[in-house]
Amino acid sequence: MTTTTHTETSPVTMDSRTFLLKRVQPALSGLMDGSLSTLAPIFAVVLATHHPLTAFYTGAATALGAGVSMAFSEGLSDTGDLTGRGSPMLRGAITGGGTFAGGIFHTLPFLIPGYGAAILAAVIVVATELLTLAYLRHKFFQTSFARSFVAVAVGGAIIASLSAGLGLLAAG
Repeated sequence: MTTTTHTETSPVTMDSRTFLLKRVQPALSGLMDGSLSTLAPIFAVVLATHHPLTAFYTGAATALGAGVSMAFSEGLSDTGDLTGRGSPMLRGAITGGGTFAGGIFHTLPFLIPGYGAAILAAVIVVATELLTLAYLRHKFFQTSFARSFVAVAVGGAIIASLSAGLGLLAAG
């Protein structure tokens, strides 16, 4: 039986694979979850109430709750012993921190008191987040930037559409 091993010519070294597995993947997972999952409550609330500060508190609570949830989820999902993914506490902290960061950035514009200005600023931040996520996937996982952007943008569009519909229904 022949075993295949990575050679010196492989573009990805073992050290970089370990870094990707133990640090980048948990961070990117958290950033993506935070950036996408927190859109729904924030935009549903702001469209239903037209109160940016209420949307800010909703977004902050969602980012905090999602960050803690993802930290526990990642930390408890794998001890790292069998998979070699490293310390569950460190992976959990990285994932939870990424989730919080991904959720809080598009929450901050709702500190702007004007309804229209807050939504516009939040949309710009969300677009920047999606571009950043696509870039990170491209850089670290060698995926096509366009394909990565389409993937995260489709997810964001679905979530935004669903939450906007719910928010408008509640306001109606």
